[in-house]
Amino acid sequence: MSETTVAQVMAELAALEDPKARAVNEKHGDDHGVNLGKLRALAKRLKTQQELSRDLWRTGDTAARLLALLICRPKAFERDELDAMLREARKPKVHDWVVNYVVKKSPHAEELRLAWFADPDPVVASAGWALTTDLVARKPEDLDLPGLLDIIEARMKDAPDRLQWAMNHCLAQIGIEHPEHRARAIAIGERLQVLKDYPTPPNCTSPFAPIWIAEMVRRQEVSVN
Repeated sequence: MSETTVAQVMAELAALEDPKARAVNEKHGDDHGVNLGKLRALAKRLKTQQELSRDLWRTGDTAARLLALLICRPKAFERDELDAMLREARKPKVHDWVVNYVVKKSPHAEELRLAWFADPDPVVASAGWALTTDLVARKPEDLDLPGLLDIIEARMKDAPDRLQWAMNHCLAQIGIEHPEHRARAIAIGERLQVLKDYPTPPNCTSPFAPIWIAEMVRRQEVSVN
């Protein structure tokens, strides 16, 4: 794609800038002011454009990178390219979309999961945990669930925020999806008290694992009955 096309897209993103959206996003660590619904509408109009996606990513602009992830072709990225993108994605929303919209659909997902899980950078490691959490429900036979609980029990309490959040999600998912490990998952959550006091809006489920597990299991039982 020509530089003019990138410039045109950047101009459209600038026109979508909304100070109120920026204020909300900045509270979550994201430095952009584009409403995500409008961003998705722009992506739908642009459709899949892999080279434009790469060019938008290279701008380093958060809104442009989010758009890039919506118009890319996930299976077209090489393993090292995805690794580099994840390491560059320091903003929470960009990081989350790289993992969920691109890496999960890539043939390199399992190789990257294993590499990132053991990475010394806690933000990179959190991506490894996010991919692992996805497997807890889909392909638990590929995982050592008791071993994961051992790691969570030993390390989650003192883990940096993003990594702690990802480990806590994995803990809750194990408790929700696997009744044979549920009592231990709840006990770990009760003992560590991670996110127990997290401010939770009305009608939302607390991320405190024992409450999260109990609520999701209750919903499963209601849907069955």
